[in-house]
Amino acid sequence: MNLTRLGLALVAGWIFTVAAMAQRPNATPITSPEVGADRKITFRLLAPEATSVKLGGSDLPGLGQGKDLTKGTNGVWEITFGPVPAGTYRYQFTVGGVAVLDPRNPKTSESNENSWSLVHVPGDALQDTQDVPHGAVAEVTYWSPTLKKFRRMHVYTPPGYEAGSETYPVFYLLHGAFDSDDSWSTVGRAGIILDNLIAAGKAKPMVVVMPHGHTGPFRFGSGSMSGEFEPEFEADIMPLVEKRYRVKTDRANRALAGLSMGGAHTLNIGIPSLDKFAYLGVFSSGIFGIVQRPGAPAPAGPTFEEKYRVKLDDAQLKNGLKLFWFGTGKDDFLVETSRKTVEMLKSHKFDVVYRETDGGHTWDKWREYLIEFAPQLFR
Repeated sequence: MNLTRLGLALVAGWIFTVAAMAQRPNATPITSPEVGADRKITFRLLAPEATSVKLGGSDLPGLGQGKDLTKGTNGVWEITFGPVPAGTYRYQFTVGGVAVLDPRNPKTSESNENSWSLVHVPGDALQDTQDVPHGAVAEVTYWSPTLKKFRRMHVYTPPGYEAGSETYPVFYLLHGAFDSDDSWSTVGRAGIILDNLIAAGKAKPMVVVMPHGHTGPFRFGSGSMSGEFEPEFEADIMPLVEKRYRVKTDRANRALAGLSMGGAHTLNIGIPSLDKFAYLGVFSSGIFGIVQRPGAPAPAGPTFEEKYRVKLDDAQLKNGLKLFWFGTGKDDFLVETSRKTVEMLKSHKFDVVYRETDGGHTWDKWREYLIEFAPQLFR
């Protein structure tokens, strides 16, 4: 190669390098989040023009209303937070008053009408990704004749499902008011938890259906809480699952559980249709409105107990109910709702298991409840 060609090659290489750097998300290589062996998490954001950056996240213990990041001379904002218990946490940055995802972290979790960045802190054997057979979580789009629109759900199938012909019991797992059908399989770790429980022989292989409980824009007292989801669940979701997946369709092989709003949905579906479910689980929830708030108007119409008294008093239906399980944290704002609901159910001779744990209305509790509830199913 002569000098002219060598010079052209060097110039071309330099141009290619500059062009490649210009297309990178940022030219300063940073890692975020970075989880240390001490379970402390370092969050970083390249934002040289920002005047303030704050870390936010509802489930990170001790974060409160958020923590300010410190800006370095290289334009990288940074904070080391923790240590935190092993588990999975949502977070986001607020830059100049605008909430943003972590651009260096591809892991995300959807909640209701927005998304979060996701970080997992290892150290819990049942929540960590282990060297065991893994199932699959599918994102399923379907048409709902009841709601007359396209809908979405996530479905977990156990290890070996694709290659086999076996039929499985089915567990319908519902999310809360500020979440979506994506939440249980991301921040909730449902697929990983089931993989580990099944591999350890602690849970039966099962199909887990995680539908979307919101039927429109969410506002407390309207939309998703007004009874639109329950008829769609029975008319559209259950028939679709039983047609598309190899699941057993008898009562003994169906379970239904949910957290918060999903717990209310569980009661609103499970009690009227008690002949269809042998297992019911209510996490951090109960009958909404059973506790009268000071100054609140009395609820209009019949109470839940009055509306379903015949079902509640049907001794024959109780015979086929193998487990009615409640779990709520002592610091949960719905703990009195849970207590009053359990008290009412026991007055109607239901054999209710009630677990009152430490903690509040957070995902670390709901993963804990799933880990305790799932092994009791289909035994």
